[in-house]
Amino acid sequence: MARNIALRNKDLSLSELNLAVQLIIDRIVFFRMAEDRGIERYQTLYKLAESDNIYKQLCDVFKRADLKYNSGLFHFSFTPDYSEFVDNITLNLEIDDGVFKEIFADLYYPKSPYEFSVISPEILGNIYENFLGSIIRLTPSHQAKIEQKPEVKKSGGVFYTPQYIVDNTVGELIKYKTPNQIAKLKILDPACGSGSFLLRAYQKLLDYHLEYYLNLKKPPKEVYYIGKDNVPRLTIREKKRILTNNIYGVDIDVNAVEVTKLSLLLKVLEDENKDVLESQQKLYQEKVLPNLSNNIKCGNSLIGTDILEQEELEHEEILKLNPFDWKIEFPHIFANGGFDTVIGNPPYIRIQTMDSLSVKYYKNNYDSSSKGNYDIYIIFVEKALQLLNDNGISGYILPHKFFTAKYGMPLRNIISKNKNLKKIIHFGDQQVFDSATTYTCLLFLNKKT
Repeated sequence: MARNIALRNKDLSLSELNLAVQLIIDRIVFFRMAEDRGIERYQTLYKLAESDNIYKQLCDVFKRADLKYNSGLFHFSFTPDYSEFVDNITLNLEIDDGVFKEIFADLYYPKSPYEFSVISPEILGNIYENFLGSIIRLTPSHQAKIEQKPEVKKSGGVFYTPQYIVDNTVGELIKYKTPNQIAKLKILDPACGSGSFLLRAYQKLLDYHLEYYLNLKKPPKEVYYIGKDNVPRLTIREKKRILTNNIYGVDIDVNAVEVTKLSLLLKVLEDENKDVLESQQKLYQEKVLPNLSNNIKCGNSLIGTDILEQEELEHEEILKLNPFDWKIEFPHIFANGGFDTVIGNPPYIRIQTMDSLSVKYYKNNYDSSSKGNYDIYIIFVEKALQLLNDNGISGYILPHKFFTAKYGMPLRNIISKNKNLKKIIHFGDQQVFDSATTYTCLLFLNKKT
């Protein structure tokens, strides 16, 4: 895909190329999963490959999806409720038919062994982690090359996160609460990657709400229904309400942000079928999927926009740093004191591999970065405490080296001085991640003493 787009569209910049490839792949995956779930007509994509001008016809399919789904995954024209990116790139691309003939053939029987309707968003997110570990580069002659991101090599790869952390943060916060009380809770992953952590948190909320409603003598009609298989399910409207009220994520990588959104949107559609979707759509006169532009955002969780006042930066430097102002991006949350829980698996990147501008900013703005050759994950711990409200809880999986290393002393002092420590799960010399070389722990902190 990348090679052909670069070849046929010489005016495309590197960032536009990366985004275009991501969006087209996401839309194809989304559509293929919708087909196997009976939400879209089976073999819609496969039949496109039997004709000419495949990409033009595929764009028509995408435009119809824009009218049906909303969501930002298909977003080609400005709407007042959508504040972010409008895609004015992909519809104008030239892409050869051969690219799609090969891709579409690989997505269907007999070439594909996969039943897409049972591939969960969690598994899809795990697959996407490999995708996020690579980036497209352009040669001087505008040829696309795929390379592994250096920071992923340093961290030993990107990994899935245990359910245990979600149970001990989100699980504790929602215990004994009503849906109206839970609606006020704000859950954040500040380095969300493919969204695996947020998916776990979202599933926890869905399960709790359904059980709560089933235990009521007279549950509201609009929150759940009994399917043809006699299984109770939350309505899509209720799933959308929970997602947009409770789940938030930030990542410096625009591709990761798009993958997180895709994973969460597929979670909304999980267990749905065409008849149920259409009947609910008619009933509520709403588009099928929620708009996540106010929930999942792209930016540097650790570097604020105040760096622009401190440093004279070139445009390219600003793009690379991608500074992020938490209070401007989430004003309603900080008006109420901050997030209720911060969860995640922060990146493991040594100071030696960071650019000098970032290192200087960390030194001036974070106490935890004041000693030795630290690793960036310790700053994410300090940042979590800054982002939490007074009753907030954080839960991270991270290396336990900061317990004893000299560079961990400032962070240990912060936790000790403020008496933030809630719980540690220490794995000793056991590996949590099979392919990792990092020894980890689970660290839970309270904002309150």
